[in-house]
Amino acid sequence: MDIRELILAARSKRASDIHLTYARNPVFRIDGTLRETETVLTPQEKYALIISMLDDGQRAAMERGEDVDLCYTLEGGLRHRVNVFRQQRRLAATIRIINDSTPTFEELNLPPVLKTLANEPRGLILVTGPTGSGKSTTLAAMVDYINSTRACHILTVEDPVEYVYTQKKALIHQRDVGTDVDSFAGALRSAMREDPDVILVGEMRDYETIAAAVTAAETGHLVLSTLHTTGAALTVDRIIDVFPPHGQQQIRTQLASVLKGIVTQTLLPKAGGAGRIAAFEVMLGTDSVLNQIRENKAHQLNSTIQTGAKQGMILLDTYLANLVRQGAVTLDAALEKANNKQEFLTSAGNR
Repeated sequence: MDIRELILAARSKRASDIHLTYARNPVFRIDGTLRETETVLTPQEKYALIISMLDDGQRAAMERGEDVDLCYTLEGGLRHRVNVFRQQRRLAATIRIINDSTPTFEELNLPPVLKTLANEPRGLILVTGPTGSGKSTTLAAMVDYINSTRACHILTVEDPVEYVYTQKKALIHQRDVGTDVDSFAGALRSAMREDPDVILVGEMRDYETIAAAVTAAETGHLVLSTLHTTGAALTVDRIIDVFPPHGQQQIRTQLASVLKGIVTQTLLPKAGGAGRIAAFEVMLGTDSVLNQIRENKAHQLNSTIQTGAKQGMILLDTYLANLVRQGAVTLDAALEKANNKQEFLTSAGNR
């Protein structure tokens, strides 16, 4: 078996990820659950599969003991995000399967308010959630919506580039961290000289990137990015906590001047069995939300979201309760994802 056959087998089973590790058969993640395959491979064969995805520079980095991130493409433009790493002195890899086309809002069943956010001319929009919750896919749908509706310049900075967009109304440049540019922060500094209207930052993973993204939003760009946080209030706290104490009031003020919305999402198995469905939390940059951020009252944000339903805001627990009432997901599956389990049970009608 070669790596192409393994990947195509995973795609045929609608897997989202493939794990190659020393002591197990290849493992697929299907509908959120890890399932070991019956494909028996020797350690040497698995090593060969992993190495076959790397170019000379990536092999050299791997041999130096570095983790390697790359995008692996099969014929027909099928793309995969790959991380190669060592554990217990042996090589392992995780392969994330990327959809072969950019999904639409309708296909993903995204909240309509996300189109309103995508229509913003400037500001900061964050999509947050745990690893594997579909953040990149949601952002891709938003970028492609902008691409379809506005004659603007979209610049993406990704590690690695995942969805490759077909140029429609927009002019799009996609920069790969590690290949086209050294870092997210470096790409954002260069972006100020590249005349973008919209900037997608694959992940705000450190102080420098967060500071540069906020500055880009302040200077009149629409900036979209992700964070590995669960909940709008926690996202605000996370951003502020990255800064040193003497700079935290300044970043609160900056954030309050540019934030347009925070969308948190998670994936749950459908009640019927096959497939998963997304649940969302949406916080918009209303005057009351921005005042609470500015005044260091992030602990009050959940209450503001709860009372902002008419504007399109919703708490994750409320969204989960709605899915349960619709019969889309089971109570147990939703309860596992709920932030405040008691309030969720009350909202779902199970006290």
